[in-house]
Amino acid sequence: MLGRSDTFRVVAIIALIAVVVVSLIAIHQRPAPSVIETPSIALSPASDDLSAELRRCGALGPQDAEDARCVAVWEENRRRFFGRPARPLPPTPPGAAAPATNAAGDAR
Repeated sequence: MLGRSDTFRVVAIIALIAVVVVSLIAIHQRPAPSVIETPSIALSPASDDLSAELRRCGALGPQDAEDARCVAVWEENRRRFFGRPARPLPPTPPGAAAPATNAAGDAR
């Protein structure tokens, strides 16, 4: 026969299983959370210019990492990321290359 400690173990295991089953039933019957729609963010021309310059600077490679225009663009990107107000980008020097694009019009 079962001793006193064996009976206690059986009751404890049955109680634990009951708690798990009741918890699963309660979780299953909760209503699903509603999906919150966020409004689409319209890109301003300034941020689009910044994106194009970031793509151009990213395509330059390590040998051109110290390009003065790219340093200014990366600094502006960091400013905007940390929530500081946007500043206008420095003017493009006359000899600077335009962002590289492929036939589909996407920047490389």
